[in-house]
Amino acid sequence: MHQSLKFIDHENSLFFSTVKKRIDDYFEVNQLSKKANGPMIAKTIIYLTTFVLLYVLILTELFSLPITLVLAMFLGVTMACIGFNICHDALHGSYSSNSKINTSLGFLFNVIGASEYVWRITHNKIHHTYTNIIGHDGDLDVAPGLIRLSPKDKKNKAHRFQHIYAFMLYSLTSLSWFFRKDYLKFFQRTIGSHTNRHPKREYVNLFAYKAMYYTLFIIIPLVVMDITWWQFLIGYLLMNMVEGLVLGLVFQLAHLVEETEMPVPKKDNNIEEAWAIHQMRTTANFAVNSKTATFLCGGLNFQVEHHLFPTICHIHYPAISKMLRDTAAEFNVPYINNGSFLTALGSHYRFLKKHGRD
Repeated sequence: MHQSLKFIDHENSLFFSTVKKRIDDYFEVNQLSKKANGPMIAKTIIYLTTFVLLYVLILTELFSLPITLVLAMFLGVTMACIGFNICHDALHGSYSSNSKINTSLGFLFNVIGASEYVWRITHNKIHHTYTNIIGHDGDLDVAPGLIRLSPKDKKNKAHRFQHIYAFMLYSLTSLSWFFRKDYLKFFQRTIGSHTNRHPKREYVNLFAYKAMYYTLFIIIPLVVMDITWWQFLIGYLLMNMVEGLVLGLVFQLAHLVEETEMPVPKKDNNIEEAWAIHQMRTTANFAVNSKTATFLCGGLNFQVEHHLFPTICHIHYPAISKMLRDTAAEFNVPYINNGSFLTALGSHYRFLKKHGRD
């Protein structure tokens, strides 16, 4: 078991308190809520309507099998976007100031296959605290043994080619998540320095919610649709492979690129910098000027803003990004930004190649 990590700020940096005040002043002066606004609610309606429409069109078999297959792949993308845009904000409490609304929208995470309870632990508590620290940040468990992310990881001959095969593994992200990862993390005694202790009801919820997802996306299609088992399997696998590739790429481009750091704790198990500075060194943005990327990724392309201010709805990230960028420059703090999705993808490719061969 790992000892608890501590962030020690020897420089007594004013960076975070300064940028926080400037952003708080922005919302106060403009009389804006930090939570969801009209455009965010419209986006929510669009994604949920698209999800229901695609699901019904697939079950009712109004189109030929090839078109239904395409619809299944679009459903996979839509499910990823619902996770990015709606559930992610709701589970951080940033969608609404009303906890019941956040809880209701966060529940959708269970509907699309992932455990919202496990996510709150692995993502909200652990990842957002111990970002990019091997052995502590559970989000770095990217195909353990198959993908090497750090000099601390053991290397084998196959890792020399990980910059090629990693993207194929990313397409398995959702399948691994829905059928393996949630169970593994739930029953894991410790995740880094965090000790798992679950209320009894969560044991029931884990299996009940998984059964709900399996019923919606496996049992009902097999019972209702006039297709063979292997036709269903092709559709289900393609839906998840598209979803998994989208999930995998967006997650990796935020933390595993050339410019981001992977700090190693000192012997006393301290990270000798402020938590906010640590976030700035380990997190990267991409395609922040692309409205399409922001609409699809739910502001996860503004990952730096999200890590410092996870309780602010992502719809506001474009407005506050300049304040954060300017304050970072003022305090000589890194602000990592890849101008486009392709630039970030190239950086991640070189990151994988470097760690596969070093």
